[in-house]
Amino acid sequence: MPVHNRIAEFSADMAAWRQDLHAHPELGFEEHRTSAIVADKLASWGIEVHRGIAGTGVVGVLRGTGSSSRSIGIRADMDALAMPEFNEFAHRSRHPGKMHACGHDGHTTMLLGAARYLAETRNFDGTVVFIFQPAEEGGGGGRVMVEDGLFERFPCDSVYAAHNDPLLPAGTITAVPGPVMAAADMLEIAIRGRGGHAARPHHTVDPVLIGSHIIMALQSIVARKVDPLDSAVVGITTFHAGSAKNVIPETAELTGTVRTFRPQTQDEVEQLISRIVTSTAALHGGSAELRYERGYPPVVNSAEHTARAGRAAEKVVGAALVKRDHPPTMGGEDFSFMLLRRPGCFVRIGQKGKDKGGVPLHNSSYDFNDEIAPVGASFFSTLVEQELPRG
Repeated sequence: MPVHNRIAEFSADMAAWRQDLHAHPELGFEEHRTSAIVADKLASWGIEVHRGIAGTGVVGVLRGTGSSSRSIGIRADMDALAMPEFNEFAHRSRHPGKMHACGHDGHTTMLLGAARYLAETRNFDGTVVFIFQPAEEGGGGGRVMVEDGLFERFPCDSVYAAHNDPLLPAGTITAVPGPVMAAADMLEIAIRGRGGHAARPHHTVDPVLIGSHIIMALQSIVARKVDPLDSAVVGITTFHAGSAKNVIPETAELTGTVRTFRPQTQDEVEQLISRIVTSTAALHGGSAELRYERGYPPVVNSAEHTARAGRAAEKVVGAALVKRDHPPTMGGEDFSFMLLRRPGCFVRIGQKGKDKGGVPLHNSSYDFNDEIAPVGASFFSTLVEQELPRG
């Protein structure tokens, strides 16, 4: 896979950075070591460094030659997941219960590689804003950075990000306009019945039964209320109730997630869930309260900026490895908050090789494929030089 010669020269350095980050995973808003490493490296390359955005976020500012007022933002996420690692290689996690299982160590490394190259070459006219974001995994660090005045303090005409994809061949880059990732909402349902002896169910109002009926009824939303040409997920993922085999409990709790692409569908699904929860509980003589939390908005790529990202990707990996028609995923991603404020594009970079990189995300055996780090760094660098040309 063709990459910038200079980036290829320090690819071993990038692998070392990435493996060090992998061995020392930090959860959302706790990325103190990671952000210190990022800030120190940026400063060592002569890049202006700003720390403390959204707590542990770091922003680097690099100005090229000339006097252009144009600017571009490039974002990488830094946090890990609260899960065990099963790998046995030397750079496995040294912190039990914490693991880089989504490749944010690799994303951070790719952006650092681009920053190093661009700081050395300065082959652009304008300003590059390197955004190292905390807490993508559920903490909404992208939203917090925006609320902390990210784009007011560091103006960007557009903003871009990349995520590794273990399902795509290594070096493949997607550049797809429109919705590419779903809105991710969370729900909690608190059910109240009347507890009692399991041998006398007629004297009770069973919250387990109510919860079971609610779960089944919720499945009708996607099957019968959502346009078949649209997409939605309504999933109950936990069911907690009871403490003894011969006791019908007083309460039960359900939690789950809702994924949608269209705002209208998101509104309709929330309303339907509320009606189903309330009426089903009442039908069985109990009550239920829904707590519905709007999470990450959908990731929607600008058509114009996706075309620009695609052109840059072709310069790095060739037209054959750039996918411009790739199905969206129902996963969530808080880069969406940045795309609500600035136009841009979220791309995926394939990392599945013959012997590495094919383990799914959020899996205890996952590892980022270091072979694609130079590809990502070259893509970001090429994008900057393309969008902020000298002269």
